[in-house]
Amino acid sequence: MTMPHRCADITTSGLSKTFPGEIFGLLGPNGAGRRDANVRSRMEQMNHILVIEDDAAVAHSLMEGIGREGYDVHWEATGAGGVAYARDRGPHLVILDVRLPDGSGFDFCKQMRSLGLRQPILMLTVQADELDKVLGLEAGADDYLTKPYRLRELIARIRSLMRRAYGELSSAQSDILYVADLVIDRTRGSVSRGRLHLNLTPIEFRLLVFLAQHPGQVFSRGQLIEHVWGFGADMYDEKSVNVYIRRLREKIERRPSDPHIVLTVTGLGYRLATS
Repeated sequence: MTMPHRCADITTSGLSKTFPGEIFGLLGPNGAGRRDANVRSRMEQMNHILVIEDDAAVAHSLMEGIGREGYDVHWEATGAGGVAYARDRGPHLVILDVRLPDGSGFDFCKQMRSLGLRQPILMLTVQADELDKVLGLEAGADDYLTKPYRLRELIARIRSLMRRAYGELSSAQSDILYVADLVIDRTRGSVSRGRLHLNLTPIEFRLLVFLAQHPGQVFSRGQLIEHVWGFGADMYDEKSVNVYIRRLREKIERRPSDPHIVLTVTGLGYRLATS
């Protein structure tokens, strides 16, 4: 059910399925003159957020605080209910608690990704547990916050994820990028190898696009956080970048254990192969 969302500030311990490709479609060469206005108009509609949280008090507080920022917030108290709602209603962003009464948030995150749901997923972890963070990222989450957190930080993460998922590529130079035998279609938000479509999450897609736009250039983990996630390096665990790189390699490399596309530069970071 959708709950009312007006109350007090907190510090806590729509559109049917729409994805970047539908937004990026406005950015092709024939629409350049209308691009900025169209993106702003569509971005204003990207406000449907699903909260999956079993604690009613926390959920109401989240809805109050997020709702004051202009977002339309829907609450589900169970993972199964959240997955069903995400599947049927296509929210633009999901806030998913790790500990739920009917299972692990990690498993429900995997379920949403297996259903082909590609909207950003922000996971809420109970404690500063490195294992929780890694499991969340490996399950397909785009970001995480550790309780307790401030509402201001949560809103900043939401805005960044929304902007990156639905509006980041509005100033790109080329709509089609070629990397080895991969074809990256930025207008559709897709990556393919021949007739095979590779199902990347939004973060994985942005990471690949960014590296493809700078072939051969080495980027530190901190630089990737700033350019791909949109945060300062001090706001995000650089070790998480390793998880995303590994996940990306598992999807785009023919032999992930011996990568030939996304390369590690020991002591410096990562770069995209130039040949």
